[in-house]
Amino acid sequence: MIDKEILVISFGTTYMESCEKGIGAIERAIASAFPDYVVRRAFTSGVVSGILKEKHGVLVDSVEEALERAFSNGIKTIIAQPTHIMNGREYNKMLDIFSRYKNKFDKIAIGAPLLTYKTDFNKVAKAIADYTQKYNNGSTAVCLMGHGTDVEANSVYRTLQKEFHSLGFNNYFVGTVEAEPSVCDLVSAVNAGNYKKVVLEPFMVVSGDHANNDMAGDDEFSWKNRFKKAGYNLECVLKGIGEIETIQNIYVEHAGRVINGLE
Repeated sequence: MIDKEILVISFGTTYMESCEKGIGAIERAIASAFPDYVVRRAFTSGVVSGILKEKHGVLVDSVEEALERAFSNGIKTIIAQPTHIMNGREYNKMLDIFSRYKNKFDKIAIGAPLLTYKTDFNKVAKAIADYTQKYNNGSTAVCLMGHGTDVEANSVYRTLQKEFHSLGFNNYFVGTVEAEPSVCDLVSAVNAGNYKKVVLEPFMVVSGDHANNDMAGDDEFSWKNRFKKAGYNLECVLKGIGEIETIQNIYVEHAGRVINGLE
């Protein structure tokens, strides 16, 4: 009987196909790298889990439910590997929940979000630039939509922006849908260059509600229509970064760091 578990924790999404392409791909990469562990899924968003249950009949554990299940199943060692981009509100909420279960397991360890270590920014920028290299033609701006947060961790977006530019990818621009830099900031930044086309992509693990509506939707305030109004040819790429193998490997590395620390 396997008594070690890796709980892959995500905010969640109601876009089932995107979920399996992004979150599912990360889970599969982790399961392949650590065959001695059971790998399970949990979502931090109760709203998302509720919609999945009501509309699709899909049951996804909350973090509390997953921990209770692990305890009931006789798990002794549990690793949390979040798919979060940063240590924002969702990550901190997860930490609070785990702190209440520290006496129920022999060993608990928590992996880091995607953008945590200094080397992460370099790896992520290179991974995205490589994934989108066909747009590096001198006349196309690639604009990435992050979620954004009102806590200090929001600084990761500007740090990633600087990393793109330090690597010579000056046509990459990183913004957020709920914080800063905003879409208005990105339109101004792109306007300062000599670009004819703008490619919009989500800087999120899955291409979910924000990507399909706030980025590529038909609302007059969507990113697509903001850039169209500014006079650019537009292309929207509805793929989450969780679909990029190099990004998946970063999550695997983060899980490996804490697993190696326990052994």
